[in-house]
Amino acid sequence: MKPESSDRLATWAQGWYAFAAHRRSPNFGPRPANTPVDLVVVHAISLPPGQYQGKAVEELFTNQLDWSAHPYYQTITGLEVSSHFFIRRNGDLLQFVSCDDRAWHAGVSEYQGRPNCNDFSVGIELEGLDDQWFEDSQYETLSSLCAALLQRYPIQQFAGHEHVAPGRKFDPGRLFNWTGLQKTLGLPDRYFP
Repeated sequence: MKPESSDRLATWAQGWYAFAAHRRSPNFGPRPANTPVDLVVVHAISLPPGQYQGKAVEELFTNQLDWSAHPYYQTITGLEVSSHFFIRRNGDLLQFVSCDDRAWHAGVSEYQGRPNCNDFSVGIELEGLDDQWFEDSQYETLSSLCAALLQRYPIQQFAGHEHVAPGRKFDPGRLFNWTGLQKTLGLPDRYFP
């Protein structure tokens, strides 16, 4: 058996990524027993929609959002969701749930005949909207994170929220650069939607 390098051990600690700021969410649960983490689901979010660099997404994922702070929040009042990661427009990376645990990011979902994508996926939220371009700094952080996930987990596929919940979700959207991510990671077509 090949020993793990000290670099790899330093990168992950119980599913927490060393290069992310940790903000623990209460919205998570255990993964089903013997379920490999083999899918990465990419999302887009901003709160209120189209407004960036605030604390609202972080507050949503940690159940601290003031529902009266903006009229849009009335449409999501009481929502309890999370994602493993959130990448801000400037590339800053936050982690809310250990990748060893099940975050609540995909909702009702199915990918390639497998239901309940939260059970076997890592969710990554990009600060943005499904009809806007993402920043180069976000792609740089996303690529580094995905490379680290590939080293730590048996990732076999990458998909968007739109692919696991078609018709219900549309993110990260048509402007997301899947080809660029694929080239950066050096993976064959079978990994991507």
